[in-house]
Amino acid sequence: MSGLKKILIILGSLILLAILLNFGLNFWIRYQLPKVINQKNNSAYDISYKTVDVSLWNSSIHADEVVLVPKKALKDDKVKAGIYAKVKAIDVAHFSIWSVLFSDRIKAKSITITQPEVALYKKSEKAIDHSKSIGSEVVKPFEKIIIVSDIILKDGDVKIINVANDKAILSISHVNVQLDGIVITDDILAEKIPFQYKNYTLSCDSIYYRANPFYHIMTRKVATTNHGLSIKDFHLIPEYSRREFVRKIEKEKDIYTINANEIDIKNMDWGFKDTIFYFNADKILLNQLGANIYRNKIPADDLSKKKLYNNLLRNLKFNLKIDTLAVRNSIVEYEEEKTFDKGAGKLTFTKFNLTARNVCSGFQQKKLADMKIKIDCIFMKESPLNVDWSLNVLDKTDGFNIKGRILNFDAQKIVPFTKPYMNATTKGILNEVYFNFTGNDVNAKGDFAIKYDDLKVQIYRKNDREKVNKFLTALGNLFVKNDTKGELKSAEVELDRIPEKSFYNFLWRSIAEGLKKILL
Repeated sequence: MSGLKKILIILGSLILLAILLNFGLNFWIRYQLPKVINQKNNSAYDISYKTVDVSLWNSSIHADEVVLVPKKALKDDKVKAGIYAKVKAIDVAHFSIWSVLFSDRIKAKSITITQPEVALYKKSEKAIDHSKSIGSEVVKPFEKIIIVSDIILKDGDVKIINVANDKAILSISHVNVQLDGIVITDDILAEKIPFQYKNYTLSCDSIYYRANPFYHIMTRKVATTNHGLSIKDFHLIPEYSRREFVRKIEKEKDIYTINANEIDIKNMDWGFKDTIFYFNADKILLNQLGANIYRNKIPADDLSKKKLYNNLLRNLKFNLKIDTLAVRNSIVEYEEEKTFDKGAGKLTFTKFNLTARNVCSGFQQKKLADMKIKIDCIFMKESPLNVDWSLNVLDKTDGFNIKGRILNFDAQKIVPFTKPYMNATTKGILNEVYFNFTGNDVNAKGDFAIKYDDLKVQIYRKNDREKVNKFLTALGNLFVKNDTKGELKSAEVELDRIPEKSFYNFLWRSIAEGLKKILL
């Protein structure tokens, strides 16, 4: 037998052996895989599929029409808790043959999940009860079946549903996710985020989230990576009408309706360090924000102390650092009414632009730069308003300085807000209004000045605030000149804070005190 013939026979035998081995391993894998997925599946879930194809040549597994249900639900159809899923296709790439044969679970480079419809039924109203529930309810059960480095999810729909009322707490439509460099260990499973990763991308067409019993959040397009987040058409919407909301609260509380055409976060970095959350960003932009704050005076006063912004930021229990917070091309409205019959008084700020720098929490900080806020807008749709506001988060006296200017303002437009503080109303044009107040948690003092034309004052009775005191009105108009003849009239203001009221109440009372000193 020639040498060439021997070589050909050996090569042919090796090829035949490889084919037989591949056939045998394919047969064995096909036999073993259902055991890994079901019989030796130590998770709380049953997994079934229509077809499965295994290729040893490229170390891949393809499964069609995969269905996942809790094992308890198969025994008792009344049980409705856990994850239910239907998946069009699952592809596992570069899997380890030996892991299937000898470790009873699949180890692979990546898994691609195509068009999953996932529903997580929960017994509570919270989407996530606590940080460890992600690990215990989602990651840990499937870590017993498959371990991969990369996860790709294509065109999925995900819902978290409250078992009690069968209503969605969270719903995400047409979601696409890619997680690269995943690492899971027993120690990592116990952490706040129960897996580590190198990179992630997520995008979806819409999100619905029931934030609490009073509000839900809706968005359209959302896209995020390790370093950025973009949200289109954000909406924070009350669950109830104003009348229903007021009936459901025991004490006065603001009702918020917030819309934003765009929210964009640049150079974002977030996570947990030693179990403590942190969030850093170079810039957060809220573009074309529409914010309506409504308060009804029917419920009892909330007499708890209202913390100033220094205090609120200082006592956050995590590390927050935002270099720049920007609000652009926006509208802010505040409405207040005593009863539903008379209608609400409204303050409107249009063309609202805000820039806040050095927005930080005080968590584990010993020194911080001042937070500086600049606001430019149109007040009541006609008067330019400019404000500069500064504070330091670490200042335990909650000190602040705020100064501003309003031009060409019709005094009659804020009668619903001036009358409660001054027991008086004014008519006329305030050509210029200036204020500069320095304060803290206890009091504020500073300068107030106005220049006005054709101003009239109307003073009301003390014992009947709806009726005009004709004598004091006549006397007041006698002493108040109709105009300041082009000169500023100024007054020094000093005022104690009402601890049960907000910072904005404190600012407004300081302005009203200045008006009272000059006009009355």
